[in-house]
Amino acid sequence: MPFYAAAAALLILQGVVLYFLGQPLFCECGYVTLWAPDPLSAENSQMFFDWYTFSHIIHGFIFYWLARKIFPNVGVSIWLAMVVAVEVAWEILENTPLVIEHYRQQALAQGYIGDSILNSVFDTIATAYGFLLAHRFPWWAIIMLAVILEVFTLYMIRDALVLNILGFIAPLDFISSWQMSKQI
Repeated sequence: MPFYAAAAALLILQGVVLYFLGQPLFCECGYVTLWAPDPLSAENSQMFFDWYTFSHIIHGFIFYWLARKIFPNVGVSIWLAMVVAVEVAWEILENTPLVIEHYRQQALAQGYIGDSILNSVFDTIATAYGFLLAHRFPWWAIIMLAVILEVFTLYMIRDALVLNILGFIAPLDFISSWQMSKQI
């Protein structure tokens, strides 16, 4: 149980650090909704959930697999606390000015201002949820779900975890053109 308390403390720490990085608590548009449907809108990455929530669920799948391989003799609650710590670190890094500016170079993130604290904390919760799903269900079901989530977001917004990583590491013009061709 203390590991769940540690995970909760990490979420609070995440919110505090993001606050001091200048990220808004919630959308500066003046309202909060559960879902931000338009990845190009100012509401993206500001509400509870958006299209990128699916990629955070997949983070949880990947982290579960890594935890099992790297720390096979450690309990699930410790794995979960470690996963939350890694995701909190990523969410903080993702919302630094350097990374926000790097994201803006991608086709679908040109107006990106970083995550609201609300969205960022719920991204971490989505990762924990993905981790718990991977712990609960057989590996083949998790792989199928990951593929379904990736294909679904590729179809709906022409972006997904794989393209997001690729765009972050080595942006390719033909992918950016393809992503923007649906939006125009």
